[in-house]
Amino acid sequence: MLTWPRPEGDWAPLLSRIEATLERIVLASVRYQRVLISAPDRATQARLIKTFAAYGVAPHLLCILVAASDDTWTRDHGPIGVANAEGALRLYDYTFTGWGGKFPAAQDNQLNGRLKEAGVWACPVIPRDLVLEGGGIETDGLGTLLTTEACLLNPNRNTEPSQHDIEAALKEDLGIERVLWLKNGHLEGDDTDSHIDTLARFCAPDTIAYVRCDNPADPHFPALKAMEEELRAFRQSNGEPYRLIPLPWPEPAHDPEDGHRLPATYANFLIINDAVLVPSYADPADVVALNALALAFPEHTLIPIDCTSVIRQHGSLHCLTMQLPRGSVNGALFAQESS
Repeated sequence: MLTWPRPEGDWAPLLSRIEATLERIVLASVRYQRVLISAPDRATQARLIKTFAAYGVAPHLLCILVAASDDTWTRDHGPIGVANAEGALRLYDYTFTGWGGKFPAAQDNQLNGRLKEAGVWACPVIPRDLVLEGGGIETDGLGTLLTTEACLLNPNRNTEPSQHDIEAALKEDLGIERVLWLKNGHLEGDDTDSHIDTLARFCAPDTIAYVRCDNPADPHFPALKAMEEELRAFRQSNGEPYRLIPLPWPEPAHDPEDGHRLPATYANFLIINDAVLVPSYADPADVVALNALALAFPEHTLIPIDCTSVIRQHGSLHCLTMQLPRGSVNGALFAQESS
């Protein structure tokens, strides 16, 4: 699932660049699975239908619907899919407030409901008052969730949140049995209050890839070193330590207009069917990151996606996307021309 940018939105100065990046994500993804796109208006919808037809994308692999939005960060306003032990699916539509009220989010918060009205979802969609973003949680699929205190316990999301209450909500909705809380770790230029998907990710139930800063002079070094020690202390549910795969630290990237640092991270990769899309930054560390993730995903094809433009708006590859479980989307929408 992708949310295409509004022509007049925050991406306006970089619209052609971010659209080119999104096109690459779509073209890489349709080699392995279907893609759902929310377009901001009918003109954009019509243009995208023509564009992807010209690329040779089969209509049954792509569904482009019109749904108003504020921004492109589908990871944080898209629905979170859950399957129970019997395989029954449901989608949770959590409240999205623009990362604690930092940015307008009313349209994004209503997007999943608009798609429901359009007949997109093929399973129950359950709205929740809890403020929760997909980029703020990372699960192994077997009952363990990894997150950061800076995000999930931040009072700018939920009033007076307690660790107990948050864990209880995660257990009720997502079937989580235990939560691993990181106290440390952040990226300069990040608007999300330390989303876990910028820092550490499950590659398998026993494997975590994480960002490591090797430069003691870098201001990130102390916090990321402390985060690394926390990850080393974590244990799997069977008591064994995790297999940890460090991801390289790219050279500092700065905004060309005002010089502030941008949150470039290789942890923001996207797992799709039989492939992993990996953010790249025109940096020598790109190859190191690909080699590291090849160890974590030996049976997947690794596909680099240039994200030098994406970080200009303080996100990256995973932030732009949301995976949807098979059976959660109305397949009939992909068997006809988008409308």
